[in-house]
Amino acid sequence: MSVQILIENALYHASQLFLLPVLLLVIALAIYSFYALGVFTRQAMQRRGGDARGFDLLATWRNDHALSPTALETIAFKRLEGARLATRIAPMLGLVATMIPMGPALKSLADGKLEAVSANLTVAFSAVILALIAASITYFTVNVRRRWYAEELMMIEKERLAPANQTEMAQAAHGLAQEAAE
Repeated sequence: MSVQILIENALYHASQLFLLPVLLLVIALAIYSFYALGVFTRQAMQRRGGDARGFDLLATWRNDHALSPTALETIAFKRLEGARLATRIAPMLGLVATMIPMGPALKSLADGKLEAVSANLTVAFSAVILALIAASITYFTVNVRRRWYAEELMMIEKERLAPANQTEMAQAAHGLAQEAAE
């Protein structure tokens, strides 16, 4: 047996070892995406109802006014990180889960075993569909939540400037009162 055939067989068998872990990760990401969608839906309802819990970045800042804009942005990125990673990783794992069964499917096709071809293709396409659905869900939630956080950062900035504006107005009014008195 040539070295090339040994390497090809080793690669084939090594890739087959990854099928189960990849399929389990695709399932985990799908479950996570529905969890993220549930959290997103609850937060959307809270925001729509004016509930302060729906404005979590604003609530974080109100609990600690010392947080800088950079710190608040970092908090927002951390809160989005899981869903952002799922958005990017799920399609990659879906592709891997599609490609791994293709080898056995093609081998079965060459051997004339159509049932095995069908079984392998079913696994391949089911995994990629589930991965793409998971990625789509998390992509949607990440993008809307990113906009929400941007809006909350603007609200925080407005609240930060409000006391400064009030102080400036009070000083100006005091100055005008003194001028009028003179």
